[in-house]
Amino acid sequence: MTLFDLPDDTPGGAGQLGASGDGPTERTRLVLAYDGAPFHGFARNEGVRTVGGTLTEAISTIIGHRVELTCAGRTDKGVHARAQVVHFDAPAGAVNDRVLVRSLNKLCGPAIAVETAERVPDEFDARFSALARRYRYAIYNRPVPDPFSASSAWHVDAPLAFHAMVLACDALIGEHDFSAFCRRPKRRDGEQASLVRRVSEARWYDDGGGRLRFEIEASSFCHQMVRAVVGTLVDVGRAKKRPGDLLGIVRSGERSRAGELAPPHGLTLWTVRYQGWSSHEASATFADPR
Repeated sequence: MTLFDLPDDTPGGAGQLGASGDGPTERTRLVLAYDGAPFHGFARNEGVRTVGGTLTEAISTIIGHRVELTCAGRTDKGVHARAQVVHFDAPAGAVNDRVLVRSLNKLCGPAIAVETAERVPDEFDARFSALARRYRYAIYNRPVPDPFSASSAWHVDAPLAFHAMVLACDALIGEHDFSAFCRRPKRRDGEQASLVRRVSEARWYDDGGGRLRFEIEASSFCHQMVRAVVGTLVDVGRAKKRPGDLLGIVRSGERSRAGELAPPHGLTLWTVRYQGWSSHEASATFADPR
């Protein structure tokens, strides 16, 4: 479905879209879920299929105006999202929320599913207004793999010491330099980027049947941080590291002391919290894959 499939007299149809120029604009917020497997991450990248690039092209086609997207968190290649938040600006009157959601889901589904679209104040910023992000990592810990969770959970066939992994989480809580778990970004000004982050929660859950999940919430995350943390905690579960080793790893700032990256397909951006609102509230109809 494209813009031109909509009747001209439909709100948001071809007869009412395509506003351009330097007139007043309105800001729209989307809450969406996506399967990260078909995409090379969120950020637009010429020559490869990304979530942001796919959405940008679809929105621009539907409203007849080129847009730029800002997201709450740039997920890596293969990482999923349950309640990602993005915003974009468009000429006033160019966006009909109902038509936009319906059209985006026809153009981008099922890999990308848009739950809500709504007008928000210009001061709202999907990235900078966010107070916290929560990620969930899923592990299937049984000798025999489960084909029904293979695309969304890391299959670890060796038994894991669950309680040891739980104890190891204590060292992650609070404000720390997470250099031992992060890929340091290159800045254009040549300065070193800060990898200090404040983690408010880090916890394992046993959902039975070999299904384990790790949830971590922080003000923000650095590149590959959650996957490195999970890989290190699984090393604890395999008795390659002790729970007490985590504090020393955090304090060392040495990436070589932490574990390998957990596979991307087990990781999901679960929710984003803002003042008085969270993306989880807007995504209540998305199925919980537990």
